[in-house]
Amino acid sequence: MQEMDYIKEAKNGLKFRELYGGIEDVLVPYMYLENTTRRVLVMEWVEGKKLSEVKDLYLVEVGVYCSFNQLLEYGFYHADPHPGNLLRTYNGKLAYIDFGMMGEFNQEFRDGFIEACLHLVNRDFDALAKDFVTLGFLPPTSDKEGVTKALTGVFQNAVAKGVSNISFGDLLGNLGTTMYKLKFQIPSYFSLVIRSVAVLEGIAIGFNPNYKVLGSTYPWIARKVLTDSSPQLRSSLQALLYEKGVFRIDRLESLLSESLRARTEKALVKSQLEDNDSKVAVKQILSFTLTEKGAFVREILLQEIAKASVLVLFISGLWLVTGLDAFGLATLDYLTSMASTSIPFAASSSSSMTEEDMMNLRTFRRLMLILSGFQKNGGSPVELKRTVPSKNQNMYSEEASLIFYQFPSVEEILPILSVFPELPPELQQQLLLLPADLAGRLISRVTARTIRRVFL
Repeated sequence: MQEMDYIKEAKNGLKFRELYGGIEDVLVPYMYLENTTRRVLVMEWVEGKKLSEVKDLYLVEVGVYCSFNQLLEYGFYHADPHPGNLLRTYNGKLAYIDFGMMGEFNQEFRDGFIEACLHLVNRDFDALAKDFVTLGFLPPTSDKEGVTKALTGVFQNAVAKGVSNISFGDLLGNLGTTMYKLKFQIPSYFSLVIRSVAVLEGIAIGFNPNYKVLGSTYPWIARKVLTDSSPQLRSSLQALLYEKGVFRIDRLESLLSESLRARTEKALVKSQLEDNDSKVAVKQILSFTLTEKGAFVREILLQEIAKASVLVLFISGLWLVTGLDAFGLATLDYLTSMASTSIPFAASSSSSMTEEDMMNLRTFRRLMLILSGFQKNGGSPVELKRTVPSKNQNMYSEEASLIFYQFPSVEEILPILSVFPELPPELQQQLLLLPADLAGRLISRVTARTIRRVFL
């Protein structure tokens, strides 16, 4: 057998401590490198019980968060996290020991793994097939259509239950036969990565059969996708939100909703936020979108609000909404019809509503529900059925009436104004700059649309 090198293990331990020792309730023992030799390891003494012997789901959650950082943030991970190497200390911390076997996960694979999770949850199996090539499971010459079909058959039912119900073990089990048929290659790093994740799920299932490690990890994946500056992840986010050029507001809602379940590193707490606390949700959304990390998503939101041509002013305790384009057209149709009939948004021969306008109205309604903390429906927004394009403008008018009616009321939005004073000064300043930004976008869009209608 090859002689163990305790000097290397001590260096591994010190690096692991530097990267992850600051996570709340994680303990990484100190390595005394100056006293360590190739045959003798000198380290801080740690006492506790195996994590598998104590029913502490909170520390499993801490371990999941730590594993997320290891695998997807820094790429330096503990490759032998068996129950004997994970301890619950007597003061309630999760201790990692034994750093003889460590793994490295490069940036390309980290991004590829995140993209694979993202595409799996959103059932984009065509993109998932490409991810498998990136991760080294399949050669670039693979039959993409055949792989997509196979992956759809394997994962369709599993993900239909929702991300919180996806079992990591079941996914691997279902994939086994397909891997054999499609001649999957198993990269050397994969077994170590899977082991590091599967161990935590196995420990948790021991005292909570319903625990799903992917459900606990995905909120962090969602947050990373929304905030990471990696060109590869930003490109993936753009492709995910704009399917064939159409903005998928439902996917953005899902990502935002999941990311709100992710607790920040220094604020990792045992209790979860109440789902109906809309004020907290709005504060978190604003705190995220107004920061530098949220700039990419903020640009997408502004772009989509501008498409609906809605200028949202949120200044000095006032919430004003002015429509100049799609929303303005709906309002104009509404006022015109009111003059001739008592039915809101009744058909009008002069109506100029288009399918694009309706799509923008639907998107705007969903955005307003996000900004009002999903109060209208006590949870996530209700999906409106999309109408089939028709020359009959009455279809558009009736749906516009329904969308207009379901906008959050002033009474529902006003309480959210109390969030503004609670934001840090720099975020308040950023928020006050948004109306001018939106106004410029509106002017450009209205000018372009007017020219198009007059001359085309």
